[in-house]
Amino acid sequence: MADRPRLPIAAAMSILSQASSRLIRTALLASLAAPLPAIAAAASQKPSVATPATIKADNRIIPLPLNPVVPAGQRVCATTSAAGLGATTLRDGTGARPGTGDVVLVNYIGYLAATGTVFDQGMQSPLPVDAVIPGFSQGLQTMARTGVARFCIPAALGYGARASGPIPANADLVFQVELLDFKTKAEVENMNRAQASDPAATKDAPPQQ
Repeated sequence: MADRPRLPIAAAMSILSQASSRLIRTALLASLAAPLPAIAAAASQKPSVATPATIKADNRIIPLPLNPVVPAGQRVCATTSAAGLGATTLRDGTGARPGTGDVVLVNYIGYLAATGTVFDQGMQSPLPVDAVIPGFSQGLQTMARTGVARFCIPAALGYGARASGPIPANADLVFQVELLDFKTKAEVENMNRAQASDPAATKDAPPQQ
């Protein structure tokens, strides 16, 4: 949205053109499209019929604005690097790790360490590793494909003394990140060249979410 605050991920996304972002997302998701055999087998089985439970109406008014809050136990990290970045591995990944010149495809949620208030989130979001806040960039480079991690980013590795939208000045941040895939800088450049030589690729690309 045009009036969306400039956030750690939204700022990085703005570096990519809409057409390039769509093309990168399509290419990164291609390797994830084939279902695993176990999943395919499960899908072929007839689902069991469950008896719907009785739902009790809740007529309480939902307070606005609607701001999800992450519990305190999910705002802490198990280890801290020499640079000050905290991290907890929630699920191990496999294979290579992205570098500073790569473009990653991630699911993520970002929230304030002090209050747990969520300020940003996204799914299947492509972004350059070297175009996000330093703590987020450092964290991405420790991950492998399919991995999930929590990063505790001190203000010094985030926005420092300046505020950004819903993020106050000197705020420590926490991100949960799932690394779906990534492409090298050379691969992204090749994709951009192919797009430039084939205008139909931009026209036929699916709309950006």
